[in-house]
Amino acid sequence: MTAPSLSPTDDSTYWRQALGILLASTLVRLALGATVPLFPDEAYYWEWSRRLAFGYFDHPPVIAALIAGGTALLGDTPLGVRLFPILVGTAAGVAVSATARQFADGRAARYVALLFAVMPLSAAGLVLATPDAPLLAAIAATLYFVVRALDATAVRIDATLYWIGAGVAIGIAMASKFTGVFIPMAVTLALLIHPGLRHHLRSPGPWLAVAVASLVMAPVLLWNAYHDWIAFRFQLGHGLGTATRGTWWQRELDLLGGQVGLVTPILFVLLVAVIVRTYKPRGEPRRFALAQVAVFCLAFFVYSATRKSVEANWPAIAWVPAIALLAGSRLGARSAWERRAAWLAAGLTTIALLHVVVPYLPLPAPRDPVSKAHGWAELAAEVHEVGVDAASGGRGIVHVATNRYQDAALLAYHLPGHPDVFALNIGARRNQYDLWPRFTTAAQRGATLLLVLDERGDPPANLPPMLATLAPHFAETRMGPLLPLMRGNEQVGRRRVWILADWRGAWPDDPSDPLISR
Repeated sequence: MTAPSLSPTDDSTYWRQALGILLASTLVRLALGATVPLFPDEAYYWEWSRRLAFGYFDHPPVIAALIAGGTALLGDTPLGVRLFPILVGTAAGVAVSATARQFADGRAARYVALLFAVMPLSAAGLVLATPDAPLLAAIAATLYFVVRALDATAVRIDATLYWIGAGVAIGIAMASKFTGVFIPMAVTLALLIHPGLRHHLRSPGPWLAVAVASLVMAPVLLWNAYHDWIAFRFQLGHGLGTATRGTWWQRELDLLGGQVGLVTPILFVLLVAVIVRTYKPRGEPRRFALAQVAVFCLAFFVYSATRKSVEANWPAIAWVPAIALLAGSRLGARSAWERRAAWLAAGLTTIALLHVVVPYLPLPAPRDPVSKAHGWAELAAEVHEVGVDAASGGRGIVHVATNRYQDAALLAYHLPGHPDVFALNIGARRNQYDLWPRFTTAAQRGATLLLVLDERGDPPANLPPMLATLAPHFAETRMGPLLPLMRGNEQVGRRRVWILADWRGAWPDDPSDPLISR
């Protein structure tokens, strides 16, 4: 028996409740964002925000712009870094709720808001300042505009305006993360496949959307063209390169486990079921379009996992349309399994977030991903003291470097005055630090380099290979203190400071990519 439709007053009441839930969850994420130290990738993107550009080695620029806006308001604090990513994460929830409301009513919107409040994908993932926050928000907005444009009752001028809105949103999505391009590809397939949607290709709307999205992306494309498409080349290799570990079926199982963890087990089953149920080329056109987006994105990453490991957050874009479909699939009260899904998600997310704030789960600190954010303020203070001692000894201007971009970014964030810290990237994967001025261009002869390196096991009897390579280019190389990274009373890791004094002005040969300026 179909539940009766809501009156306009009741529908508005449920919509206000949805917005209230999203507001409450935003306040929780803001509190977490102010409490938890920055993680390595967040510090890396913070470094981008200090050098704003239309592109970067790893991703497009939207996350850097959001961080720059937040730190301009709140300073270089964890909440300053995360402020606008958290707020655009809330915008994602509003857009998906509004899409579900188009399919059903305010009760569906309220259910989406509840899922966004309790799902690990959004409740935890949208606390962090990463490109995923603006990507998911822009995709959610795109799908809302597409659903409105495909509405059979929409007059032509309104549909055209919605298509233009979709173009702006998808342009922002692609300027957040290149995987945003999957959305227009999937929507185009839906328009071609579904007989009830093909007539839209004869209207100006979709073509205007493409033109507008291209204009939004133009600065990003120009930056990449100027840098020999380095970000595109990196991401293609990152996602479709040669496998580095495991068999294809192990990578597929890892992909499956990651997705179950992102949305929790019951909800994962429900989302897959609604995608399968809705993916009917002669079904309701708007629902089919969203199902096509989910199928296209999931299929790509299933294929990608046959070639290389897929990180758990990459396929998250598939769940944005799926959540709208699930919530909008019924009128009236939620089913028993839908209620259980929300309760289980809330329980698991609560356990995880409490552990982030006060680690209590029996996980050794070196193996706990949460530990990556801890200990850097104290370690940076120790490195600063070593630098002060070196400078007082008349060893020239003191510079700090690491070999990994994550360590360089965290040290730059935590050191007094936020100085430039170099990532040497010797034997490590290339990254944005290769496009910025290096030690060899920023330093003068006679400078001192404090090199902070990961150290495991006993102190080395001889110079590590990297130091042996660098030592001939300095007058003196000596071992500095071994500094622990601590989370409370537990040691997360250790970093050794090496003091390389009186730089002679030369540098070892580096077989780097010739397209990267050094």
